[in-house]
Amino acid sequence: MPRCGLGATALRPASAARRTRVCLRQRLAATDRGRTPGVSERTIKVCVAGAAGYSGAELVAWLLRHPCVDLVGLYGSDRRAGGVQAERFDSLHPLHRGETDLRVEPASAASMLAKKPDAVFLATPHEASWELAPELLHAGVVVLDLSAAFRLREPALYASHYGGAHPHPELLAKAAYGLPERNADAIAHASLIACPGCYPTSVILPVAPLRRAGLLLPAAPVIVDSASGVSGAGRSASLKSLFCEVSYQPYGVLNHRHGPEMSQECGVEIVFTPHLMALDRGIVSTIHPAMAPGVTLAKVRHCLETAYAHEPFVRLLPEGSWPSVAAVNRTNYCDIAVGSDPTGRHLVLCSAIDNLVKGAAGQAVQAFNIRFGFDAALGLGAVAGAARSEGTSPAAARSRLVASERSS
Repeated sequence: MPRCGLGATALRPASAARRTRVCLRQRLAATDRGRTPGVSERTIKVCVAGAAGYSGAELVAWLLRHPCVDLVGLYGSDRRAGGVQAERFDSLHPLHRGETDLRVEPASAASMLAKKPDAVFLATPHEASWELAPELLHAGVVVLDLSAAFRLREPALYASHYGGAHPHPELLAKAAYGLPERNADAIAHASLIACPGCYPTSVILPVAPLRRAGLLLPAAPVIVDSASGVSGAGRSASLKSLFCEVSYQPYGVLNHRHGPEMSQECGVEIVFTPHLMALDRGIVSTIHPAMAPGVTLAKVRHCLETAYAHEPFVRLLPEGSWPSVAAVNRTNYCDIAVGSDPTGRHLVLCSAIDNLVKGAAGQAVQAFNIRFGFDAALGLGAVAGAARSEGTSPAAARSRLVASERSS
């Protein structure tokens, strides 16, 4: 019987359903023996850097509910963490009070490696990821990076969009772009996973299948207007994120850092305009593609239905329905809709995600699951940040295990 802690090679031959049942069975057995469930040699040992920020906190919340994760260390985005001394995670993020007694420590590769992790999530600025990732990779740790440090394949783009030359260009070719729905095979074998940006996730998922199917006009750019909640700007204090200052306004017009990432992964030029909206979280993207001659709304819907028929977190909405941030709030879903004008000549795609979940933490956990041979949806069914509920209790886990055994 495969064990959760044996790594991807041992786990991959088993079916996804069986792997999930194995994890739940081990977790329940630990509970029955009076031990803390999920903390054993059979789990994947994980550290999180950047736990003081919004994306890092969201990531910790999901990992605490993951049945096959042993969360062994939390760190800040740099060597200073949140202050001179380590501070409890639930003091920095009161929403998660009582969920863990771990402290957010100053970040260094040495302190993380002392915990002997199997994987480290870096929810850090790209400069910190550049510093931490090489040493972790050299030690054989799987790195899942939520920053832009390793997303772009062309080193020159970092000089023009991220303020300087990339310090480790040799790692760019080794990094797997961590969009599970489009790159699962590469993720499953990667040591370095570059998790996508929030805006790019909301654009690549609707656009990439159309480009691959030859439905887009090759020489024409795709026009994208996106709006994001203010959590996308990070937790650091700034004038534009103050309550009295938040409005609805464009920013980064024609030079936003996520533009090259979208163009790279979609295989077509993206003209991107982001907007800041007065919400705490969520992204809505409105996409205006130039379609190849003869392409109809029905063909576009069929393309998207085929692309995501077996993907648990992409939902193609019924014709006439449009996405909203409320419908994806605190979930790992991406909702997509497509429509056309009465003439059929102009098509519009819309998508919605939670920028902190599908646009960051949830997607990273999804990639982690694929890398370590678990079902891609494992640990992502509950709403992170909610109070402890029946859905995360051992009794609920037992019920899910019994149900999965009956259905197999």
